[in-house]
Amino acid sequence: MAHTLTTCTFCGVGCGIYLETSGNKIIGIYPSMSHPANCGRICVRGWNVHEVASASDRLTQPLVKKQGAFQSVSWEEAYDLIAKRLTEIKSEYGPDAIGFLNSSHCGNEDAYVLQKFARAVIGTNNVDQGTTFYHSNSIRALRDTIGVPAATNSIAELMESDVIIVSQIDLGRQLPTIGGWVIRAKLAGAKLICIGPRRHPIAEHADYLLQTIPGTEVFLYGAMAKVIVDRGLMNLEFIRRRCNGFEQFLKNIESFDVLQAASICGLSPDAIEQAAITYAKASKAMLLYSTGAEASGRDQIHSMVNLVLLTGNLSKPGAGIMPLAEHNNLQGGCDVGMFPSSLPGYVPVRNLEGKKYFEKIWMRPLPDRWGMDSSTMLGARGNLKAIWLDRHNPVVSAAYSDASVALQKMKFVVLQNLFMTPTAQYADVILPTAAYGEETVTFTSSERRIQLAQKAIEPPPGLTSAWCQVVEVAKRLGVAWDYKTSSDVMKEIGRVIPFYEGASYENLARHYGRQWPCTHDHPLGTPYFSTDQTEWPRFSFVPIHQSPPASRSTTAFPFVLLFGRSLYYWQQNTMVQHSETLKREYGILLLDYPNGFVEINPEDAKALNIRDGMKIRLVSDIGSASTYARVTSEIREGTIYVPYYMEDIAKGILGPARTEYRAGSRAVYVKVEKA
Repeated sequence: MAHTLTTCTFCGVGCGIYLETSGNKIIGIYPSMSHPANCGRICVRGWNVHEVASASDRLTQPLVKKQGAFQSVSWEEAYDLIAKRLTEIKSEYGPDAIGFLNSSHCGNEDAYVLQKFARAVIGTNNVDQGTTFYHSNSIRALRDTIGVPAATNSIAELMESDVIIVSQIDLGRQLPTIGGWVIRAKLAGAKLICIGPRRHPIAEHADYLLQTIPGTEVFLYGAMAKVIVDRGLMNLEFIRRRCNGFEQFLKNIESFDVLQAASICGLSPDAIEQAAITYAKASKAMLLYSTGAEASGRDQIHSMVNLVLLTGNLSKPGAGIMPLAEHNNLQGGCDVGMFPSSLPGYVPVRNLEGKKYFEKIWMRPLPDRWGMDSSTMLGARGNLKAIWLDRHNPVVSAAYSDASVALQKMKFVVLQNLFMTPTAQYADVILPTAAYGEETVTFTSSERRIQLAQKAIEPPPGLTSAWCQVVEVAKRLGVAWDYKTSSDVMKEIGRVIPFYEGASYENLARHYGRQWPCTHDHPLGTPYFSTDQTEWPRFSFVPIHQSPPASRSTTAFPFVLLFGRSLYYWQQNTMVQHSETLKREYGILLLDYPNGFVEINPEDAKALNIRDGMKIRLVSDIGSASTYARVTSEIREGTIYVPYYMEDIAKGILGPARTEYRAGSRAVYVKVEKA
C-alpha cells in the first residue's frame, strides 16, 4: 500500500490527510498528525472524502445532447462542438452574451485558467465562482477596512485567544475541525461569545449567547461599539497609530441608541453590555464569522471590523477577524480572479495599468467592462446566450431560484462535472473530469494557506483535470497555452499575483502549504499583518447606518424566515451523496423527515398546535409553500429556518420577487398554517 499526503477538499479548513492506496484504488484515509490546521483531527466528512472517486455512477465519457437525449461522443467531437458554438454565439451576440461560473470546490488552477479563457479568448469579464452572491460582501468589506480580503490569522492561533466571538455559523456541523479548536480554547480558559438566531451545539458552551432576530446583527455590533466607547475601553494607542476615519466613526456612534438596538435585535441590553465589556477587556480576541453573516450585507461586515479596530484586536497572534468559508476554495477562487470586477490578485478590471500588465503577460487584449455576477447570469431577467459551468450545480439552490429558467432560455450550456446533477439536464455538452485524488492541484483555505491536493491514483482513461479541458477548447479557438502540467499553471499564478509569488509545488509539499502573502520579501502568514511597516496601509473605520429595518413582523405575518445551511440535505450535495458512509451518517434526520423540513421553535409550535413532523404551509404576502416542521429549540422564537437547498420553498414564498430577497438582502415574513 502507498500513502500520499494531500489536502481534504470538503470545506474551507484545509485539513492535512493521507490517502491510502492499493493498486489504482484509494482504500482509506487518515489524518496528518503534524498539519497545522488539524493536528491529527478530521471530521466524518474528511474520513470519507475519497469515496466520491469510486462512485458507481461517475461519468467517464463526454456527452452531447442530440435530439433531446444525451449521447456519448469522442473528446475531439465534444471540444470541436464547444469551440464552434462559442464562436457562433460570440459572433452573433458579442462576447458579453457568454458567462463562466465555476464551483468553489474547484482548484486554483481550474479557476485561473477558466477566467483567463473568458477574458483573453472570449473577451468578457462575466466570470464568477457562483459564490460571489454571498462572498463578495466579505471580500470588498475587508479590502475597504483592513486592506486584505482574507482572514488575518491562522486557525491554530485560536488557542492564544482570551475571547472568541462566533457569529452566525454552526461550527459543529459546518466546520467541525474549527469547532474543535474553539472548544479546546474554551477549555483552556477563553471566553466564548456566540451570536446568531440558532442555538447550535457550540453555542451551548458559550459564556454569552446573543440569539438575535435574523438580519439585525449590524445593530448588535453597533451597540457593542457604543458600550465600548461609553466605557472608555477603546485602544486609543492602536487607533492613533494604525487607523483612519476614527473621528467620523466616533461622531456616528455617539448618537447610537443601545436600547433601541437591543429591541431591534430581540436581546437584553444587559447581555449586550456584558458581552461588549468582555470582548473589549481581552488582551487577544478573535472574531469568527461565516458566509451566512455575509448574506446580511456589507454593513454587517463593516460593523464587525469596526469592533475589531476599536479594541485593537488586530496585528497580533490570537487577535483578529476570520471569515470562515464552508467551500474549500472560496478564498482561492477569488484570489486567482474568478470575480466579475477584478483580475487575479484583486486588480480592478478598469485599472488601466493593471489591465496592461495582464495583457502583456497573456498577450491578448482584455475587456474593461465590469462583468455579470452569478446572480445576474442566472437571474430570470438575465440575457446570456451561453454559459460554461465548472462543477457548479445552481438549480438545486434557493440562492439561484431562477437558475432553471435562465438555463432553459440559453442557446448553449457547457457543464464540467463528475455526475449527472440536476443542472445537467439543461446542458448541451457534459465533460466529465478527474476526481479528487486523481489530479494534482492547489486549494487556498480559510486561513490563506495555499496547499497541494496530490495525485494518488490514475483517473479513468481519457479523463483529465478541468483546466486541461479548457486549454483544449482554447487551442481550437486559435490560442495555444504552453501548460504541460498543473505546476506550470501555478508558476504563472505566482508570476501575476505578487502575494502568491513564493508558492511553488516544491515548497508547498515541504511546508504543509504556505500562507499568503508568501512573497520573497515578506514573512509568512500572520506576522505580515503584525509588522509595522511605513508602506503598510492604515486600517479604516466605516460609519454604520442606524435606521431600523424597513420591514418588521406583523400580526398577519409574525415569523421571519432565515435561509441557511443544513448538512442533513446531503441528497443535493454532490460530494456527500456519492459517499455511502456519509449518506448513512447524514441521513439520520432524513429517516424522520424523508421529504425535508424547516425548523420552528417549540414555543411557537405549541402556540400553533403543530407537532414535530407535521405538514405545514408557509404563507407570505407574495406566495406560499408546503413543507414539514422540525420542532427544535435550536431556532429562536419568531423564526423559521429554511435550508438553502429547499429551492421549492423559496420559489413558492418569494414568487417573481425572489431576486430582491435573495441572500437575505431583505427580510421575508410569513405566517405558518397546518397544511
